[in-house]
Amino acid sequence: MKKVVRYSALCAALAFSALAHAGEITVNIAFKGAGSRAVWESIISDFEKANPDVKVKPAFIEEETYKVQLPAWLTTVSPDIVKWHEGERMAYYAERGLLEDISAEWPKNGWDKQFASLKQASSYKGKQYAVPTDYFAWGMYYRKDLFQKAGITSEPKTWEEFLAACKKLKAAGIAPIAVGGRDSWTLAAWFDYLDFRINGYDNHMKLMNGEMAYTDPKVKKVYAAWKTLIDNKYFIDNPTSYTLDSVQPLFNQGQAAMTLMGTFLSPVIPPQVKAQTGFFQFPVINAAVPVAEDGSAECLNIPAKAKNKPDAKRFLAFIGKPEISARIASALGTLPANNQSQMPEDPIARKGFQILSGTTGGIAQFYDRDMTKEMADEGMKGMQRFVTDPSKLDEILAQLEQTRQRVYKK
Repeated sequence: MKKVVRYSALCAALAFSALAHAGEITVNIAFKGAGSRAVWESIISDFEKANPDVKVKPAFIEEETYKVQLPAWLTTVSPDIVKWHEGERMAYYAERGLLEDISAEWPKNGWDKQFASLKQASSYKGKQYAVPTDYFAWGMYYRKDLFQKAGITSEPKTWEEFLAACKKLKAAGIAPIAVGGRDSWTLAAWFDYLDFRINGYDNHMKLMNGEMAYTDPKVKKVYAAWKTLIDNKYFIDNPTSYTLDSVQPLFNQGQAAMTLMGTFLSPVIPPQVKAQTGFFQFPVINAAVPVAEDGSAECLNIPAKAKNKPDAKRFLAFIGKPEISARIASALGTLPANNQSQMPEDPIARKGFQILSGTTGGIAQFYDRDMTKEMADEGMKGMQRFVTDPSKLDEILAQLEQTRQRVYKK
């Protein structure tokens, strides 16, 4: 009788444990704009309908706040799933043992083929720690009506044409370029593209990997080209006083003609402005340098300290489906990570896809996604100092070189 009681108690305990384990997952989502939140709420609702035994508790956090809070989540009380960035930013946490190895899920769900182009970006030392959700291209947004007003008849394809367009816009009383430099990563986009076009992908990645000095003449050439734009006052005044969100009205209201940004910006442009908005590839500076691009990818990860990993994996399997990848991309103005997904209808997203699919010079993730976090943070602070006072460049680069030698010990 005692054995029966003990056996029954053991079964009850196991059943209770299983129920507690399988019932709920917490998901932390970084979002920017109502459309971003809405699509995730819709997808989570559909997951719960398909998996009625699992309840999802989402937390939606504004993107810049999310970046600050993520390290604490991963090292203390972790959610079951986090949304993050592919490449070095993901590898940074995988290297520290803070993300779950989900390599077994890739062949199980057919992801080796469906996410073939993003498998490397999802991996660290040959193991997979992420499921890609979407990716986006970068380029120059521009106001067609302002170009016409300034007498610009075509999209600039070369640096000389770009500078000429900036000069005409300024003469017409229009700020040529808007940039929200208070969010330092928006400045990093300018560094990436100037470096791609002047020095090429291989040299760019040497710098990202800590294998090139910041005092190298190649790096100084990038800042020299950037300084040309600053000296000619082609950027808006006081760019570091604006965030991406606060600078956007300058573009929407016709006070600034261009902005360098990812295709994810497209859905938040008002319809009446969108009708006057075009998108072109960053111009060629040196025709001898193969054209490279940023193709930044987003992903979902399971923290190593997650409480309900089995159901978290079920959620990832659902998100990885082609139709879900397509829904995310369509809502966010991005491109579906799954190569079996339908492409979005958004014309800017489609133009971004054409740019990336035709790229022969290499595709990087992005400045702060390709580089060790500490070095990237210091590099972007240096960019803010530079655009505020370009005369400090040598001092800034010398300090960055000291940081590089300390971080990489090279």
